[in-house]
Amino acid sequence: MIDQVTIERIQDAARIVDVVADFITLRKRGSNYVGLCPFHDDHSPSFYVSPAKNICKCFVCGEGGAPVHFIMKHEQLSYYEALKYLAKKYHIEVEEKELTDEEKQAQSIRESLFILNEYARDFFVKTLHEHPEGRAVGMSYFRERGFRDDIIKKFQLGYSPEQRDAFSSGALKAGYQREYLLKSGLAVGEESMLPLTDRFRGRVIFPVHTLSGKVVAFGGRILKKAENTGKYINSPESEIYSKSNELYGIYFAKNAIVKQDRCYLVEGYTDVISMHQAGIENVVASSGTALTHGQIRLIRRFSNNITVLYDGDTAGIKAALRGIDLLLEEGMNVKVVLLPDGEDPDSFARKQNAESFSRYINEHEVDFIRFKTQLLLKEAANDPIKRAGLITDLVQSISVIHNNITRSVYIHDCAALMNVDEKILIREVNKIRLKNIEKQKERSSDKKEDLPVDHDDASRSFFPEDPYEKYERQIIRYVIRYGMNPIYRRFKKEKRREGKNVVEIDVLVEEGPSVIHFIKYDLERDHIQFTHPIYQQIFEEAVEKSTEKDFAPDKYFLYHHDPKIGKLASELMTDKYHLSKIHAKFLGEDINNKDSRLIEENLLEALVPRATTELKNAYVMQKIENVKKAIQKADADEMIILLQELQQLQNIKKELAKILGERIVLKY
Repeated sequence: MIDQVTIERIQDAARIVDVVADFITLRKRGSNYVGLCPFHDDHSPSFYVSPAKNICKCFVCGEGGAPVHFIMKHEQLSYYEALKYLAKKYHIEVEEKELTDEEKQAQSIRESLFILNEYARDFFVKTLHEHPEGRAVGMSYFRERGFRDDIIKKFQLGYSPEQRDAFSSGALKAGYQREYLLKSGLAVGEESMLPLTDRFRGRVIFPVHTLSGKVVAFGGRILKKAENTGKYINSPESEIYSKSNELYGIYFAKNAIVKQDRCYLVEGYTDVISMHQAGIENVVASSGTALTHGQIRLIRRFSNNITVLYDGDTAGIKAALRGIDLLLEEGMNVKVVLLPDGEDPDSFARKQNAESFSRYINEHEVDFIRFKTQLLLKEAANDPIKRAGLITDLVQSISVIHNNITRSVYIHDCAALMNVDEKILIREVNKIRLKNIEKQKERSSDKKEDLPVDHDDASRSFFPEDPYEKYERQIIRYVIRYGMNPIYRRFKKEKRREGKNVVEIDVLVEEGPSVIHFIKYDLERDHIQFTHPIYQQIFEEAVEKSTEKDFAPDKYFLYHHDPKIGKLASELMTDKYHLSKIHAKFLGEDINNKDSRLIEENLLEALVPRATTELKNAYVMQKIENVKKAIQKADADEMIILLQELQQLQNIKKELAKILGERIVLKY
């Protein structure tokens, strides 16, 4: 954990123009800078950078924020990883909290293993390019596969000599400890001082990179026939490597996945490399292992859209089926492409360029329902038992989809394809989902993060259908922009002598509560809380922090460790959001000729109470709707009580309308 003092130093040092300019070309436009957005396929500059506010924003896709949030999004780093990135850029020493002895030991092991893997990668690369055996055997193999020099260099491909301990002996001489050679899996042997054996000897090497580009493991392919020896071997799991959480090629693919908003999933190392060489970079491989939740969540950080590419043989088809339910359960939008018979992504990509490859994908990809139906119908033929089993199989797949709309669409399609009553499918899907919910309830609360969630809902910052959202957003806007400002100031004129002259000055005689405390009091007295979790979190933190002397809400929330809050803060601080239609009338007709923020600050006494009143009015309107619905179903006794409640609510609505300056007509 980085201490707060260091975090503030990084935030103060990081200049948004410097940070963004490392990745995109910026041009001066007025007081701001503009460039092509790196987060979507941008053809005309829509990405604006404001040096004054130290934030950036794309007015097409909405991405942006403070320097730390730009780095988090662009480089796909965590909050603290992004802070370290900026600290390194600005030569700031990162001071972290004191670790326990156990934490220090674990950190030391991890760092040692990464350093050793870096040494191993360089050894294998050098052997491939400079050692006679490496050039004759390893480089010849890559040339036969058609890999260009730039691609070999990009993926840091290498070769491990046939000699039993060529790598191990060199690493020991270079000072690397035997313990770490065994922990990393680069060497095999006993803990004693018996000679070590290189795990990857006589193989071409494929380094596996983390999201940040560190080498976390290796894969090796043997080039000669050997009995009882697998064609490929991989590093064993270690303190730094968990195969269920890593994807081959993710480091090289992440930016392309974000830009294309789609990820291609293949099986092997050479599939990824050949597709890159063909110009298709948004591709990763599961490295021949069964797809896992961890791998899918890694992809979902960049896109919800995935196209699975598999060989056209039976084994490839079955492999495609095994991973589909997991992808659906994780909220992915899944397409499947089966390549022509005899082709795999590696061989197929070598015959294509980016345009022809993409055209083939677009013409042949199908959604999972049609893919699975077409595939299994061939097996079922006219056998009613097998056909019933197929329907059960499809229903099982549909039941794991968490988004209600997507699930309904697939049920409808399945019913049409299988000529089955849609109501029957709905009932069967609901049965399975009910069983799954009951199983989830039985899980202990400390494993909540492992439960499936509705990723469509979880990914949204706000809910447009929420009747309170726009009013809550406006209040939070005042909290972030003006939270510590007094709601009003009262002055009186006083005459004072300055030298020979008498001047009239404004003297402060009264100051109201801060915007944060006014809102807190005004909402609490009517027992109102924010309905949207992110707004409630911001307000609670603002109230808590408001007791601190130097608390600045705009800076605090702009640099918040939660990127969703940081992004929201940057949106509410952007000029585009300065003046809402609701409040513009308070700012006069000549607002375009004035500093809108200064005008707003001088009108907080009118604007903030109006915002809280609008929220209260929305609550009352919603209650009126609820009571009207209840009246329609009520019996005689209940109706009398509900009509009295409705009358009270109508009276409250009438009073609120007076405050808001609206004219309403009540219907009885």
